[in-house]
Amino acid sequence: MIQALMDRVFVRLPPVQEKTDGGVIICDEICQNRTTGEVISVGEDVKSVKTGDRILFHVFDELPTIEKDVVAVRECSILGVFENE
Repeated sequence: MIQALMDRVFVRLPPVQEKTDGGVIICDEICQNRTTGEVISVGEDVKSVKTGDRILFHVFDELPTIEKDVVAVRECSILGVFENE
């Protein structure tokens, strides 16, 4: 696993949805912006989230990583933390 540095947060994105709840198949060409995910690593300067939190972040501030479903975001790009459901 990779360790985040400074104000960076690594987020595991949810799997890509291939069908809607009604059974309609979603084409690959349709852009699916995934803006929620689970925090898997936080840098030492991050104060607002911790590993395991489910967050909402700004889609245009994500950076891809070598893992397909993991992105890096800055702490300032995090819009909110979901409450435990």
